[in-house]
Amino acid sequence: MLESCDVLIIGGGPAGSTSGSLLKKYMPELSVQILEKSRFPRDHVGESQLPLIGRILDEMGCWEKCEAAGFPIKVGATYRWGNSDKLWDFNFVDPMQVEGQTRPGSYQGIRMNTAWQVDRAVYDQILLDHAESLGCVVHQESQVVRVVRDEQDPDRIDHVVVRDAAGNEHELRARHYLDASGNAAIIRKAMQVPLDQPASLQNVAFWDYWDNAEWAVEIGVGGTRVQVLSIGAGWLWFIPLGPTRTSIGFVCPASFYKDSGKSPDEIYSWAIAQQPRVRELTKNATQRGEVEGTKDWSFLAQRMVGANWMLVGECAGFADPILAGGMMLTHTCARHAAYVVLELERGKHNANWLRSDYEATQTRRIRQHIRFADFWYAGNGQFTDLEEHSARIAQDAGLKMDPKDAFRWLSTGGFTDDLQGAVGLGGVDLGGVKALAARFGGEDELQWEISQFNTFVPDLEGSKKSPAAFLHNGTIRASLEYQRDGKRLPTVGMFNIVHQILNKKSDITEIRTAITKVCQKHYGQSAPLHMMLCFQCLESMVNDGWVKASYDPTRPTINFKSSATSGNFVPNSDELTQRIDA
Repeated sequence: MLESCDVLIIGGGPAGSTSGSLLKKYMPELSVQILEKSRFPRDHVGESQLPLIGRILDEMGCWEKCEAAGFPIKVGATYRWGNSDKLWDFNFVDPMQVEGQTRPGSYQGIRMNTAWQVDRAVYDQILLDHAESLGCVVHQESQVVRVVRDEQDPDRIDHVVVRDAAGNEHELRARHYLDASGNAAIIRKAMQVPLDQPASLQNVAFWDYWDNAEWAVEIGVGGTRVQVLSIGAGWLWFIPLGPTRTSIGFVCPASFYKDSGKSPDEIYSWAIAQQPRVRELTKNATQRGEVEGTKDWSFLAQRMVGANWMLVGECAGFADPILAGGMMLTHTCARHAAYVVLELERGKHNANWLRSDYEATQTRRIRQHIRFADFWYAGNGQFTDLEEHSARIAQDAGLKMDPKDAFRWLSTGGFTDDLQGAVGLGGVDLGGVKALAARFGGEDELQWEISQFNTFVPDLEGSKKSPAAFLHNGTIRASLEYQRDGKRLPTVGMFNIVHQILNKKSDITEIRTAITKVCQKHYGQSAPLHMMLCFQCLESMVNDGWVKASYDPTRPTINFKSSATSGNFVPNSDELTQRIDA
C-alpha cells in the first residue's frame, strides 16, 4: 500500500525537527512526517552551541523548553591555541552580566547573546517532541531502505520504501523530501551526489562521557565556558553538559592516529594524559568507558537540491568542529529549507530561484566555515607534532600569517551569510575576526581600513542587481543585492542603513552622526551594538570595493582597531588556571 504526505523528512535530529516545527508553525495544514531510524533518547556529539541558535529555537517556540532542561549556559570558551601557551577566553558577553541571572530564564536581554552546552540525548528529544506537538507525524525506529526515482525524471523522487521497528516495509510518497539524515545521507547517496573536501587537514575524533568532572569555571547559576585545548598532536574539547555529566573529546589528523598504532581507547587515554588542565578536572571523575570515534573532516556536497528534494544539515556539508559551528549550520540550514518549502507551496516565487538561492547560500556558509577552521589550524603554534600539517594548510591556502593578509584572505569568502544584514563568522563578529587575525599573527592589534580615510563614496559601477532571499516570519522576501567579481553587497539590515546614509553623506563624522541617530531611534538600549555593526558593514564594504575611501587632510578621521587582548578576547584568569600553572 502506498501512503502519501506533503513533506517527508528523513532524520529526527535537530535538522529534521527544526524544519518540521517551522513547517507546521507557519502552515499547519501541511501533512509532515519525520522518519527517525533510532529510538530517542540517544547520545550524539555536537553539544556546544552558538548564540544564533537561540533565535531559531525561539522562532520554533521551544526555547523555554530547552531552558527548562537546565543545560549549562555557554558564556564562551577558554582556549589554549595560537603562538602562546597561555590560556585566553572568548566571551559572547561580559561574564559579570550572567552572574545575576536567575533560572529558568526567558529569551530576552543578555540571554539572547548566550548559548547552551547541551546533552544531545535530552536536547534532541525535546526538539523532536516539540515538532510532534505541533502536528508532525513522527515515526521512530523507522528507516528508509530504498529511494525510488521517477522513471521519467531521474532527478525526481517517486517514493521511498520504509522499514518499521517490526521489520515490516511500506511505500511512502511525498511532494517534498528533506534529507536530514546526517552521516547516513540517504537521499544524497541515492542521488549519487559527489562531495568536495576543500580542507587540507583530515581529522578524526574520539570521545567519551564522564561523571562528576569539575567545571573549570562557574559563572552565576549554571554558566561556564567550554575548554578547547591544543596539544602537540591535536586538541581536546571539554564540554560540561550538566551538573554531573561532561563530554570530553580528542581531535587529531587521521594520519597521526593511523601512525600511532594505538586503539581508540589507547589514543584517547594518551591524549587526556597530555593535558594538565583536563587531568586536573577529571581526577575525581568516572569515565563511562565506551570511547566512540568518527572521521571529522570537512566536506561539501556538490549539489543540495533536486526536482523535489533538498539536503539539510550535516548531510549537505560539515565544517571542522573547532569553531563549534556545526549545530548552528544545521539549525540555520534547516530553517532555510523549511522556508523554501513554504514558499514552494505558496507559489509566489520562482521555484528555481528559491532552490538555487538555498544551495548557493548554504554552500557559501559552509565553505567559509571550513576556511575559518583552516585559518585556526594554520595559526596554532602549539601543534609541535603537526608543524608540517599546519604549514601545508597555510601553503595550500596561500596564507601568510601577517594579520592584515590573513584577514583579507578570510574576507574573500564573505562575512554576510551567518547573520542576515550584518557581518560575522562562526559566532564572531568582524571586529572579533580581526582580533583573531592579530592574535595568530603575533601582533597586539589590527587597524581597520576605514581608520585611514575620512571620505566614503559608494561604488556600484559594473555590478549586477540580483534578488536575494530575506527570511522573516515564515516568508521569503526577494531583497536586492549587488554582485561583482564574486563579491556580494546585501541591502538589508545594517547594510541597508549604511547604504542609505552613504547616498546622502560622505564625511566620516557626518556618517557617524547619522548612524547614531538611526540606531538610537530604532534600537533603543542596544543602539551602541548596532552602531558598531554598522561600522563593521562599512569596513566590509570598503574591503570588498563597494565603497571608495579617500583621505582629506583638512578633516578628521576616526580610529577603529581590534586588539588581540580586548573586547571578546581576554587573558584567562580562572582560579583553576592559577592552581595548575603555579
